[in-house]
Amino acid sequence: MSELTREQQTELEAAAFRRLVAHLRERADVQNIDLMNLAGFCRNCLSNWYLDAAAEAGLPVTKDQSREHVYGMPYEDWKQQHQTQASDADKQAFENNKPRAE
Repeated sequence: MSELTREQQTELEAAAFRRLVAHLRERADVQNIDLMNLAGFCRNCLSNWYLDAAAEAGLPVTKDQSREHVYGMPYEDWKQQHQTQASDADKQAFENNKPRAE
């Protein structure tokens, strides 16, 4: 494979991000706690990373805007439509696996 330019690499990364966001929007049946327990990140993490990137670039993006970008709707609407109560086992797994502050 030939070397990619920085611009080409950025375009591919952006396309992969868009595809990940679209996939997560389509899989509203997968709860954030499930993602956290299996992969160590969730939709909220992704929206926070988006917010961090905006801040680093000096762009005026709010937390609500970054969440709406990832969820495809206001976060409160998504929670009402798709979020279910986590089981005690899921909550315990989250506590056991979540990153610890250093």
